Amino acid sequence: MNWRPDYSAHAAFVAPARSTSALWRFFLGLFVAVVAYVALNELYFQTVYGLAGSAAPSLHGDLLKGATPQAMYLLLFSFGTMAMAVAVTVRIVHRRSAGSLFGLPGRLWPSFRAVSGAMLLLGVALAVLPPWSMGGELTPNLPLSRWLLLLPLSLLAVLVQVSAEEIVFRGYVQQQLAARFNAPLIWMVLPSALFAAGHYLPAEAGENALMVALWAGFFGILMADLTARSGSLGPAIAVHLWNNVSAILIVSLPDDLSGLALYLTPFSMDDAAALRSWLPVDFALMLVSWLAARLAIRR
Repeated sequence: MNWRPDYSAHAAFVAPARSTSALWRFFLGLFVAVVAYVALNELYFQTVYGLAGSAAPSLHGDLLKGATPQAMYLLLFSFGTMAMAVAVTVRIVHRRSAGSLFGLPGRLWPSFRAVSGAMLLLGVALAVLPPWSMGGELTPNLPLSRWLLLLPLSLLAVLVQVSAEEIVFRGYVQQQLAARFNAPLIWMVLPSALFAAGHYLPAEAGENALMVALWAGFFGILMADLTARSGSLGPAIAVHLWNNVSAILIVSLPDDLSGLALYLTPFSMDDAAALRSWLPVDFALMLVSWLAARLAIRR
């Protein structure tokens, strides 16, 4: 099997960005996207708090940690404002359609479907392997009946969240940089560095904040590879989706985005030692997921 990068499909993925690939336009686009995102996000949450009325203070506390299903839905769907901001940017600054951010239409859905199938098979394989422990017993969170009832909407919410992030980092930023620079070191690493910076949260992750950010950065590089190999965002959205489904809907940290989880881990975000011991396992699972996705989209 040939594991050398085959990025021939990447040229078609990048093509819509080539006519407006000047760096000044890219930086202007980033500025417009950030301003639009801040404005839309502020409008979104002010509307939410306005509708909540007297319950707004309590809702704000829940939103800070994603402590309830309602709070999690509001947080996850808020990522739609990020996708909207980039859609406005490519239309105004780059004079192209938002649909061009997704790549080759004929490969988007087939590759998403193929990689999703691979991720589900991988999940089943991990589930039937000999029992493994996270350092203690998992704590039940939502009752199974309620979790199943909420599952369709929960999956949609996570899909919105991961799609928005992929549109921004592997769509807009990767496309525009690749249209200007041929070197993968630039169009793979720089968007991933921005992705990592967005996941650097010392207030939440404490002394593990840098490790979590590095994990996110390497994840970004792997998703950039899948995007370049497939010519669309389909594989990256699929891997990102099922990774976040596992971390948000199945087993979550008790003090961080736990409102939709079926189970909670025996350790919290501020348990630095336990979290640090689990990160290498999570890193290995990330690599296995990437390899499975690569197999699913091989030609």
